[in-house]
Amino acid sequence: MMTLRAVKHCGKADYGWLQARYAFSFGHYFDPDFMGFKTLRVLNQEVIAPESAFQPKSYPHVDILNFILQGSAEYRDSLGNKINVSEGECIRFSPRPDLSYSEHNMCPYKPLTRLQFMAKCLPTARVLSGPKNSITA
Repeated sequence: MMTLRAVKHCGKADYGWLQARYAFSFGHYFDPDFMGFKTLRVLNQEVIAPESAFQPKSYPHVDILNFILQGSAEYRDSLGNKINVSEGECIRFSPRPDLSYSEHNMCPYKPLTRLQFMAKCLPTARVLSGPKNSITA
């Protein structure tokens, strides 16, 4: 089954430093008819103002894929690891629940635009302790 959903029916947010569109229920936006698709839980388009950032936060057990459409982003974890991702690139990571992660638009003049996908790829899997790998591209 295919469902066409006009952008005007998607969730949206404007926090000044962040403008966002949500395809599925996310944050303050709730639509019981759009809770995700199979294992895909989040499909957001977000524009982050120059020199702005998402503050460090932890994530539930999900896999994250961010496509940078415009600008560049710096991702950091609470172990001090950093990775820079530029326009046309994507970053994939599986956050550890014991770490926090942040995303920064370091550019003083250009907004950062990205698509973010979050999927619960292994919904029944437990988080196991293992190598201390963090952000990987």
